Amino acid sequence: MQALVFRHPAADTSATEVARIGTPRPAAGEVTIEVEYAGINFKDVMSRRGDPGYVADWPFVPGIEVAGRVREVGPGVTDVEVGQPVLALTNAGGLAQVATAKAALTVGVPAGVEHAVAAAVPGALTTAELLLHHFARIRSGDVVLAHSAGGSVGRAIAQLATLTPGVRLIGVVGADSRRSVALQAGYEAAITRGAGLATVVLAHTGGRGVDVVFDPQGTAWLEQDLESLAPGGKVFVFGNAGGDSFTELPPLGQLFARNCAIGGFSLAGLAHHHPRVVAEAMASVLTHLETGCINLQVTVLAGLENAAAAQQALADGSAITKQVVKL
Repeated sequence: MQALVFRHPAADTSATEVARIGTPRPAAGEVTIEVEYAGINFKDVMSRRGDPGYVADWPFVPGIEVAGRVREVGPGVTDVEVGQPVLALTNAGGLAQVATAKAALTVGVPAGVEHAVAAAVPGALTTAELLLHHFARIRSGDVVLAHSAGGSVGRAIAQLATLTPGVRLIGVVGADSRRSVALQAGYEAAITRGAGLATVVLAHTGGRGVDVVFDPQGTAWLEQDLESLAPGGKVFVFGNAGGDSFTELPPLGQLFARNCAIGGFSLAGLAHHHPRVVAEAMASVLTHLETGCINLQVTVLAGLENAAAAQQALADGSAITKQVVKL
């Protein structure tokens, strides 16, 4: 079968190629999927860079979001059947004609959801659903600050937050050129990241601060995040998009005094330890799409040969819509 392959770590597309590799077979508790569409995700970029913890061995086939039909089921699998239309969150290997996934992380796609859209659900939309409604548990009246507001997760947060009436959204972007993307996604304000970020956030909230911060930039902006919080607020760090080393957390006394908290989120970690929670979140997002509560625009790319350029657009911060590859 054909797959997108990273031959070795690289900051650009120089080590990426479409190659022929062996077709996988499912182990116990797994399924293989004939991939119709595969999502482009920032985890691809971090894997390509060789960030710690993402790639065990090279060459490596990236891709964590797939939609297609079940090709084969492994021993012990009873919840899905051959030929069923599904989406899945994979650990890797999604950018290929056939992908392997845990059956517990494979969810049926309803007839009312296009497969191209379904392929965008397991990563960004599921992350946003879990952050908003499982971890932060946002409520009406909350003020939410989201970094990378023009990115896939940032746009998904804007969509899914509207399901809770009365939530206010402030976006943070990495460049002035991204402000319009965040505003179009639904943020009431878009702030360009830089020195004095917390001062701008506090001014926008009348000195109150925000109830929740979602930050995929590692700990680079954690001090500013904490200064932006209202009493009782929470910061959730859910990635390390910049690839920088993590800094030490602040003294706990700073958190105690204001009843604030710092939390971490890893979709892969949650999928490993609590796959049912992730599967339920994916199913919830599918329901939102099927009923029209949210809408998702995707850019469909024809063929694996276009995946490398799409990954580079994510790395450069120039991607505007969610991109999926049609195989």
